[in-house]
Amino acid sequence: MTQIPHADKGMVCPLHRVDMSKVCHNCPLWIMVRGKHPQSNEDVDGWNCALAWLPVLMIENSQQQRSTGAAVESFRNEMTKANQSSNEALGAMIALAAPLGNGRPLIPGR
Repeated sequence: MTQIPHADKGMVCPLHRVDMSKVCHNCPLWIMVRGKHPQSNEDVDGWNCALAWLPVLMIENSQQQRSTGAAVESFRNEMTKANQSSNEALGAMIALAAPLGNGRPLIPGR
């Protein structure tokens, strides 16, 4: 099993109100985060309280949501173009077929 590091001395845990180095290694909120910092793009690899990681993770979440929104908008624009092309083609087919029916429905029984 991996040894969970202790917090540095001097910081006070907001939940337990004691030095973090005495309680954090046993706390379920003491987590490790690896990745890139969303603002500086520096590598992040360390242990800290989940409460301390919240602002960084919320910034990353916002960036991902903006990216997803842009992808959805792009997809919507492509689908709108495809639907418009389909409607124009269908309209042209109907216009070409109209004289063939001589006023009668092209599909019998309709």
